[in-house]
Amino acid sequence: MTSGNPRPMKTAMLVAQRIVSDINDRGNVIGDRLPPERIMLEKYDVGRGTLRESLRFLELQGLIMLKPGPGGGPVVVQPDATSLATSLTLLLQFANAPFRTIAEARLGLEPMMSQLAAERMDIDTLKDLKASVDTMYDNLGNRTIFLEENKRFHDVIAHGSGNAMFGYLVDALLGMLDGSAIGIDYPEHRREAVHKAHRQIYETIESRDPAAAAAAMHDHIDQYVTYAQKKFPEVLDGPIVWGQV
Repeated sequence: MTSGNPRPMKTAMLVAQRIVSDINDRGNVIGDRLPPERIMLEKYDVGRGTLRESLRFLELQGLIMLKPGPGGGPVVVQPDATSLATSLTLLLQFANAPFRTIAEARLGLEPMMSQLAAERMDIDTLKDLKASVDTMYDNLGNRTIFLEENKRFHDVIAHGSGNAMFGYLVDALLGMLDGSAIGIDYPEHRREAVHKAHRQIYETIESRDPAAAAAAMHDHIDQYVTYAQKKFPEVLDGPIVWGQV
């Protein structure tokens, strides 16, 4: 029988937390270098191996980049959703979850995201959303551009919702459920249907109609799931595996 006491946090993790706290306290911005190793060894009172483990962890989380060579060292970078997508993928893989899980999550999340976007999206972001819709239409025959704009459209709405959590979650989910990567194809008639749905969603957001925006996004994701279930059921029912997403 195992004890109910939580395992103590590793020293390297505690040091990583202190490094992040100091980044915030100093007001470091993207591109700033952290103090030299000798300074951090003295400040955090740990060995070189522990400090380097802390820095490697932060690099894996996308918070810093370790530049090699003279004048190198840890540099602050902009985190993205990559580490979140990796963590979610591994959790879902070991839960034996199928790709359908991600599609269902999008069906629950993205209508609320669109509702908030209709209430909060600023004019410049709205212009970006319109540009995505127009670029997709102008390139329906180009599969690569279509896929880029398909992802961009949902990214713009997620970040335009004014909720940072939606932005990172949708970035991660779209990366995990990239139809082209897992075997879901988009023939031209399907691309036309996607563009029509995107235009309708844009129009509801542009008109500041939260309920209509939520409904339009729900219909769009539901149509995607229905299409995938009809044409590629083995993909939706297949297991999520790290390295295949």
